[in-house]
Parts: sequence; structure tokens; C-alpha cells
Amino acid sequence: MPPRPSTFSIAARDPETGAVGVAVQSKFVAVGAVVPFVSADAGAVATQSFANVAYGPDGLDLLREGHAPAEAIDRLTAADEEAPSRQVGVVGVDADEEPAAFTGDECHEHAGDRQGDHYTVQGNILENAETLDAMAEAFEETDGGLPERLIAALHAGNEAGGDRRGEQSAALYVAKPEGGYDGKNDRWVDVRVDDHERPIDELERVFKIYDVTLLEREAPDETRELTGETATAVQSALADLGFYDGDPTAEFGGDARDALESFRGMNNFENHSLPALEDAVARGWDETASDDDPESRLVDAIWHGLSRLDRA
Repeated sequence: MPPRPSTFSIAARDPETGAVGVAVQSKFVAVGAVVPFVSADAGAVATQSFANVAYGPDGLDLLREGHAPAEAIDRLTAADEEAPSRQVGVVGVDADEEPAAFTGDECHEHAGDRQGDHYTVQGNILENAETLDAMAEAFEETDGGLPERLIAALHAGNEAGGDRRGEQSAALYVAKPEGGYDGKNDRWVDVRVDDHERPIDELERVFKIYDVTLLEREAPDETRELTGETATAVQSALADLGFYDGDPTAEFGGDARDALESFRGMNNFENHSLPALEDAVARGWDETASDDDPESRLVDAIWHGLSRLDRA
């Protein structure tokens, strides 16, 4: 018998943007290769606990054919002799259809699932039932877009108990119509951490870089310039990274902006104009940890500063 991913996951949709996605963590290598299946024209499927990966494409096909999530699960499990060992959560793109999940009787304890408006959470080999409750509560109460809410659910589940065997990998996969690179497919967010001591933390770090690099934001109505202590600190960070060779001052002048422009180009942040990037750093710098390395702190400041803007 193949290894059994001890896993907790959330499948959810955002009816306002048409986005659907899955976030998952497991004591199992490369869980992103096994659990999440997502399509903007159908919905999201999370298949786990001695996972039957055919549930992914087959479940999405059933949703496309017009079956509600509960009906899709009934069809998937009815045709599977090993269904008692399986666990699956399904969310469709139709906001009027309730999400659904199935937890087989032979899933290892603690195993269970919860559903709410536009989401389902499920897990097996968990430390406790509170893991699922915490995930549901975090998703419902977190502000921001669907990716942020999915990551928040993973953090909450892990902090409440999480996977009884520990942590190893995590993944975030979100689809949105024409949301992919250059609008050519629906793969809006696709980030994986295949083997890491703290995979959810690492998933969030990589997602922030992905977000700043690949996801567009509305242009700000007004922008701030870097001044004072923040300007000095940002110049010092740019100097540490080799982009700026002047003396850091409270004025963020032309040479400093040239350094920020070089940092922008080196990191492929061309989705954002230089004034928008400076504005983001000015607004986000104090939200970051002072002991982060210079590059991580700059990226985190940009992400925090951009987060006030709606995604395009």
C-alpha cells in the first residue's frame, strides 16, 4: 500500500473574483503533487488520506457536467472499493452550491471535515479536532484575498495542533479566469514547498515573492516618497545588497532611486512602477522584522505596502 499522507487542507472559492483554490500541509514530501486539483471553470478538489489522485480530474469533470459537490463525491466514492480509506473535499464555482467533503471510516484519527460558506476543511492523522475548527474560523475571519485567507487557515490549523506526525511540505494552488502568466491560462497562484522544517512559513515567504512578482495590483491614487529614518534604513539595505554606494541619509535622492530601480529590475518587480514601489516600501517598512536580512526585509516591506491595493 502506498504511504498515507497525514494531511490538513482547505478548498475554497471567492465568489467576487471567481477564484477557487486549495491550500494544504502534510507530513509527506511534495504534498502539492498529490492533493490539490483546481480549475477556474469547475472548482477545487483536495484528495488525501491514501489519496486517490483520480478524484482530482474526475471530480473536476463531474463539476463541469453540472453535478453539485456532494453529488460529485457520491459518484467518486461509489466507484472506489477503497473509499473507506479516502478523504476528499470539493468546492464548485457556483456560489449557490454548498461545498462538501467525505471522510472514510478507515481514515486514521483524528480525521474529520467542516464546511462553511464557500469552503471546506478536512484533515486526517491530526493532533485534535480543534485543528479543523481553527482552520474554519481563520478562513472566515481573515481579511484579504483568497490566497491570504487560505494561508491563514493553514497557520491556524497548525497552531491548534496540526498533523500529529509533524510538518514537511505545503502547497497553495489558486485558479482564476485568465489569471495565469500573461493571462494565457487560469493558474493564478501555484506555490509549493516540497520539504522544509517549517513548510507553512516557507510557503508564505515564497508566496509573497510570487505575489509581488506576478500578481498585478491597482495603481495607487497617491504615492509617498521615502524620507527620514526609513529612507536611511532603506539606503543601508540597498548598500548591503550592493545596489547603492553612497552614504545613507534622510533624503532619498536620485542615486538612491536608481539603486531601488536596479533592485526592482534584478527581482523582476516590473509589474509595479518605481513610484509605486517606493510608496510600498515607505508604507510597509515598519511592518517588517528588523532582524531580517536586507533582501527579505525589502521584499516583505513591498508586499505589506502593496497589500492595501486591490489586485487587478
